Amino acid sequence: MANKVKPTDPWPWMTGEYEVGNPESPVVVCTCGSHMNNAPFLDAGAALVGPCKTENIGIEKMVANIVSNPNIRFLIITGMEVKGHITGQAIEAFAESGINQEGRIIGATGAIPFIQNLTPESIERFKEQITTINIVDTEDTGTIVSKIKECVSKDPGALDVEAMAIEISEGEEAEAAHGLRPMAAEIANIRARMRQIEANVTNMGLQNKYAAGIYAGKIEGIVMGITIVLVLFGMIMWMGGM
Repeated sequence: MANKVKPTDPWPWMTGEYEVGNPESPVVVCTCGSHMNNAPFLDAGAALVGPCKTENIGIEKMVANIVSNPNIRFLIITGMEVKGHITGQAIEAFAESGINQEGRIIGATGAIPFIQNLTPESIERFKEQITTINIVDTEDTGTIVSKIKECVSKDPGALDVEAMAIEISEGEEAEAAHGLRPMAAEIANIRARMRQIEANVTNMGLQNKYAAGIYAGKIEGIVMGITIVLVLFGMIMWMGGM
């Protein structure tokens, strides 16, 4: 029988959109952008099942929940890929290559694949602990259940390490509570561009509304002019027939 250890208390360590099964199971299932009926996956032996929609904080929270339970040895990446974020591909790239000096996931193709809350030790632990099974864009319950059972049958036992607890800071409130963290120049540049694009889109919307109003006014004026001309022409014809 495969050896098992006690995960962190509580476990899962981080809150999220997931359902919990047996914490001694060796497999978790990431459904990327899909929300599915998780009951068959938990019944098949999954320890944790849920979506991961972002290629930054989403991956960080997933990693935190995995390294806090050394019993987990397999990560099944399935469900529909998240447009723009390309989270499934980012997870696979992260598990294979980690991050560069700027915190960017090496090889990730999503919009903002930057990791800011994970230590080098936690990243190496994740890579050592996990084998990924990539069946992204699969929502077939039978296929996923089959992969879970295959992983359970190959359970190598818990990694011979202590459970690792990672603190993940989320949003402005967490930054205010724990102190602002320096932002990578590339991230700052991307966010600045995103704000500029948002402002441009807003301005374009206002301009379109203004142009639409002018166009509507012109059409209304033309219609009223034609109506008046027709009325006058009708009156002239009626008076001429008297």
